[in-house]
Amino acid sequence: MKSDIKFDVQSSRDYSIYIDELKELSFSRKVAIITNPKVAGFHLQTLLQGLKVDALFIITVPDGESYKNQQTLDLILENLFNHQFNRNDTLIAFGGGVIGDMTGFAASIYQRGINFIQIPTTLLSQVDASVGGKTGINNKFGKNLIGAFHQPQAVYIETQFLETLPSREFGAGVAEIVKMAVTFDADFFSWLEEADLKSRKDLQVAIRKSVETKAYVVSQDEKEKGLRAVLNYGHTFAHVIENLTGYKRYLHGEAVAIGICMANDLSVKLGLLTKSEAGRIKALLERYGLPTTYKIDDIEDFYQHFFLDKKTDNAKIKFILASTLGGNVIKDDITKEDVITVLDGYCTCNSINSLYFTLPRTSQLHLTNLSI
Repeated sequence: MKSDIKFDVQSSRDYSIYIDELKELSFSRKVAIITNPKVAGFHLQTLLQGLKVDALFIITVPDGESYKNQQTLDLILENLFNHQFNRNDTLIAFGGGVIGDMTGFAASIYQRGINFIQIPTTLLSQVDASVGGKTGINNKFGKNLIGAFHQPQAVYIETQFLETLPSREFGAGVAEIVKMAVTFDADFFSWLEEADLKSRKDLQVAIRKSVETKAYVVSQDEKEKGLRAVLNYGHTFAHVIENLTGYKRYLHGEAVAIGICMANDLSVKLGLLTKSEAGRIKALLERYGLPTTYKIDDIEDFYQHFFLDKKTDNAKIKFILASTLGGNVIKDDITKEDVITVLDGYCTCNSINSLYFTLPRTSQLHLTNLSI
């Protein structure tokens, strides 16, 4: 694959996405790099070698999804105020999706809007999170429920930063690549089944194709009124899993992988996807070490968490589903019974209690006398 590739995103603020083109960046005003200790330790010096700025500040925040909250956001904002940043200055998000989301949100609200640039360092953020202008933080009610659409000035994707990426983080990014292939491009999915993303050549192809898909979707539907919602395939389930596990057990892409499998089970039940297709998707995810199952302790509680999803409208849950490989459908008319049936396949409920609700009435009376 040819390096030095550029895509243009048409949105409320048009900007370009550059792949392996980050050689030198010059600024005549103040610049703040927002990063975390891990990324800074590996790659900050590499970035600084190509920066020419009037005044540079480094803001380091804790690493991890559990720190994507109001407290960390306040830390970023306080630093900007202390250093007297204004609307003509620039923030650089240098890290994964958490850094990009928080930096972008800080940029959107600081003095009602300041410029920012995305330089993503994880596979997930390179193929998905850094493109499209979605910014935000989490709270106790759910993921990214506080945020704004705020497009960056530019996105610089450098594959060299992936060389230090742990295997779990790599797999998390693969989940987002698979997501786009399943819902938009059957040929790309078939290619992924044969490719080896641990190969730099194949990985570059996958990144390019994913970014190209994301850029097209954002250009068509910046504020997620229709087509862009398809990019949430697997996320409706994943966000519940992340919330219930306190954003600590799974990386975002790992939760998405589980969510994709749950969504596929629903698609199979509705006749939108064959069992064979669902099996191929699951096998591809598992090849890169991604989890594909989850144990639900309370089905009703899990179901009620869907109503905190941003896509829920007028008490109707919107599910993003694969409809054959390369196709998609958004449905808000799926019965609770159908969803519960799928969730029951992931439930840790006692099997005798489950039988109680399905056996004939005479058997029910007998079971109530059992000591469990």
